Amino acid sequence: MKKLLGTLLLSTTISFAGLVDAVALVVNDEPITLFDIDKRMVQAKVSKKEAVSSLIDEVLYEQLIKDKNINVDVFDINNYLEKIAASNGMDLYTFKSIIKQKYKNYEAYEEEIKRRIQREKLIGKLVRGNLKIATEEDLKIYYENNKNQFTTAKTIDVIQYASRNKAALIAVQKNPMAVSNEVSQSNISLEQEKLNSQMRYLLNDTKVNQFTPVIAADNQYVTLLVREKKGVNTLAFEEVKNKIFTVLMQKREQNFLKEYFEKLKLTANIKVVR
Repeated sequence: MKKLLGTLLLSTTISFAGLVDAVALVVNDEPITLFDIDKRMVQAKVSKKEAVSSLIDEVLYEQLIKDKNINVDVFDINNYLEKIAASNGMDLYTFKSIIKQKYKNYEAYEEEIKRRIQREKLIGKLVRGNLKIATEEDLKIYYENNKNQFTTAKTIDVIQYASRNKAALIAVQKNPMAVSNEVSQSNISLEQEKLNSQMRYLLNDTKVNQFTPVIAADNQYVTLLVREKKGVNTLAFEEVKNKIFTVLMQKREQNFLKEYFEKLKLTANIKVVR
């Protein structure tokens, strides 16, 4: 009897596993399983319909990447990062050092950059000649209607924590009340226009009551706790016109891609299995 019960339980488990891994639908010969759908529903907190739609989009996207023979290498990534660094007044080495301190998993950050470049290359092939380029007038209209997006604080009040022991500063970031004898602290008010590009980037990217990454300065380590951002400084149009151009073109590209994939779904060979 026990042997029979064990056999029944085993067969039930195998049947359940088979159901979980069962193919729910096939997109141009690429399978999507019930497990894929359930996982997406949980991770993205979406309905089954939304999960299925997003998975179909991903399959079609990956198939397009392969069909268009789009590749991204380390030189593409470094060129992309170099442009971001230059737009923030830094060289590539300085920018990378900040990113490595800000993100615990730098490889994951580079992977995200790789996906961005991949997407841009795909968009470049799909929309070439099909997208209206934003004009100077378009940029000025966006700037006038969204000036709040192009402001920085005139002064930033911070608490500076400094130590020769990096681990001590990391401990402070976890618990600001537990400052050890190895750490010195001081209240400082910083004027934006007097800061170098690296510090300006760090502080503008750090919210109030949050710490900057730990950085090396003057033979020791430093982290800043942003306490308050005062005053409003609106950046001039010429300073942000390139950023606005990118924003507008990205919106137009997104709309184009959305329509493109909707049309692609209509012509794709999608078979619902269960």
